[in-house]
Amino acid sequence: MLRLLGFLLNQGVATAREYCAPSLDATGLPAFSEETCFGTACGECSAVCPTDAIAVADCTNGANVSLDLGSCIGCGMCIRSCTQGTLVGNQSTDIAKESRSDLIISNVERKETASSLNKKGLFSKSIACRVVSTGCSACDLEIAACGNAIFDMERYGIHVVASPRFADVLLVTGPVPKAMHEALKSCYDAMAEPRKVIAVGTCAISGGLHKDGYSQANGVENVLPVDLYIPGCPPHPWSIIDGIRKVMSQEAR
Repeated sequence: MLRLLGFLLNQGVATAREYCAPSLDATGLPAFSEETCFGTACGECSAVCPTDAIAVADCTNGANVSLDLGSCIGCGMCIRSCTQGTLVGNQSTDIAKESRSDLIISNVERKETASSLNKKGLFSKSIACRVVSTGCSACDLEIAACGNAIFDMERYGIHVVASPRFADVLLVTGPVPKAMHEALKSCYDAMAEPRKVIAVGTCAISGGLHKDGYSQANGVENVLPVDLYIPGCPPHPWSIIDGIRKVMSQEAR
């Protein structure tokens, strides 16, 4: 027993102190630099994108490149194929958005959205989360990682519960195929008002690689109202924690 206690004391504090730290061990989702794009004369980024998340068009002020982070799986192929360096990696983990349209970014029109973490919302003290997995184990593993000693989401008042009857928010992962539509609705109906829904990961937002297929796996938005979108395939644990905290600051729908 004393040996075990000595081992634990020598390990020090493992919990990360810096909130929403950059993901330095990963490329992250794509972002735009200040470098000029060749436009349709090149088009390599849109050609290699496996989810058609990138659209390139020519305009009077140069090329207009739009990128849908809600469809991006973070494979990095567009970044590697961009000879001009217009597309770069974004290691920020503060990427959750309240509006689906805010996930569509452009090298011409740059959007700035204010964080709502400082607002006193409906669940500002604590929130109970029910995870509903519709086919994505990767996002489920990242949600599980949010509760480990490094990220420790419970210090922010975030708790995972086993039943939707005790939940304030649904964390939906996976592409939500047709076979899961009724089950997801039943889970949502079992929740008490007020209730929130978070789409965790690219699949839950748009279907990702599975969209427009025979299984109608086009994300949760066509099944339930979504209050927050966390892009990534899968999202970093900090992105998930930050997204949940933004929902904690929201008012009732």
